[in-house]
Amino acid sequence: MPLDWPVVGADGMPLLDRGAILARREDRDFLFRHFQPRRDDRGAQPAPASPGSDAIDPHAPVTIVDLGLSIGMRLGMRPQIGMGREMHACRVIGFAPHHALFVTPLLINGRPLALAPGEQLEVVAIASRAVFLFVCTVEAVCTSPFPYLVLSEPGAIRRLRMRRSVRVPVRLAVRYTTVATGATGSTYEGLGVTHDLSPLGMSLAVPAALGQPGDHVHVAFRIRMDDINLDIEAVAVLRSVQTGQAPDGLTVHGLEFDQLEPTQQIALKCFVLDRAQAAIG
Repeated sequence: MPLDWPVVGADGMPLLDRGAILARREDRDFLFRHFQPRRDDRGAQPAPASPGSDAIDPHAPVTIVDLGLSIGMRLGMRPQIGMGREMHACRVIGFAPHHALFVTPLLINGRPLALAPGEQLEVVAIASRAVFLFVCTVEAVCTSPFPYLVLSEPGAIRRLRMRRSVRVPVRLAVRYTTVATGATGSTYEGLGVTHDLSPLGMSLAVPAALGQPGDHVHVAFRIRMDDINLDIEAVAVLRSVQTGQAPDGLTVHGLEFDQLEPTQQIALKCFVLDRAQAAIG
């Protein structure tokens, strides 16, 4: 029977959507053996796909409107001079009419990073459609009624491009089925677990080999970005098969996405960058 509610892992990562069906006992056993599933009472729904006419023009000038900044949005920041290249976490807590930003203090080991008015910061913002880098100047360091920073209007905004080699470790429940070249569909043969993910592909661990390099596999899984669940469905090319090398005895497959919609590509890039910059999370 279809699930009446979404299922998430112990870390809150989405595993299965409401309405999903695990028809085989082997899949249910796999889910409990490799995850700690629990009911997601929040029932978050996938974000609607953007129409093709709303696609990003990489050559268009970037403005503050493109950033899509909102209250509670997570940002990564670092001083332009000193302190190394590590990003530090903060969140947007307010705006001023002249586009100044109010953000929480940058923390290192739980302590606020010492900043002074006039210092310049590099900022990374993970928006719904892209990832941006811009520069702000510290206008004020406030302590009352609580600690916060006032930053200048974002400047020198540019859209970041994801390196092809970026791959992050992540555990997601992946439904899969072997398909003919270029085929897609909503049915699935089994349930697997991904060990890592990139915008271009993933590793998929399942109990037995799915085929030979060059074969095609249809995969479906969910990711979460800022409390929004996003469904990813793609046809992938099987590039490698490693039998019995995983600690759990599963067969690990290297998959390269062959057919992926542009909106899903953007979502994966944002998700991977978010996970790669652990200091932001």
